Amino acid sequence: MTDQPAAAPGRRTRLTPERELELFTAVVDLVREHGYEALTMDAVAARTKSSKATLYRQWESKPKLVATALRHLGKSHPEDIDTGSLAGDLRQMVSDFISHASEDTALLNGLAHAVSKDPELWQALYELHIRPGLDALDTVVRRAAERGELDPDNPAIEFVPHLVIGALSTRRLIENRDSDADYMERYLRAVVFPALGIS
Repeated sequence: MTDQPAAAPGRRTRLTPERELELFTAVVDLVREHGYEALTMDAVAARTKSSKATLYRQWESKPKLVATALRHLGKSHPEDIDTGSLAGDLRQMVSDFISHASEDTALLNGLAHAVSKDPELWQALYELHIRPGLDALDTVVRRAAERGELDPDNPAIEFVPHLVIGALSTRRLIENRDSDADYMERYLRAVVFPALGIS
């Protein structure tokens, strides 16, 4: 697929939603494969059969293109988990994370250095990967409290994101092993469920 004819200087070329999705997906894939620092507009142009001039006309710079790609793709992912119990919801969330762990880890690793220097890029990454998880956790915890399954004054509620996300991300650092389904089930039963007063 190729871009539409170039617009006059200073004007943006209109791309179809399908073409934008193709471009944004390619950008994120390139970040996963090579890292943000090694990503070039030439590589994006080659991968997407675009002209570099079109990319600059549309997004002006690499940071803006990557940030826009992250924001765009992030809007297509929210899932409402509702198994009927807090334990079931947490298990489902963990399972979903593990199923996407390899590609997500590659993306996070590819952006790790760059986001510390680029607030726009960090915000886009937050919107894509962090905030949806926090919002989902907040929803399942609030629903459990409304059902009477969870004491809304339990002080551990504040730390549920830290407990769950921390366990998923730190086993590699501590043990040089991934947080697989068996490990997370044991962790939920030993740490998270007791802290929340559920089983």
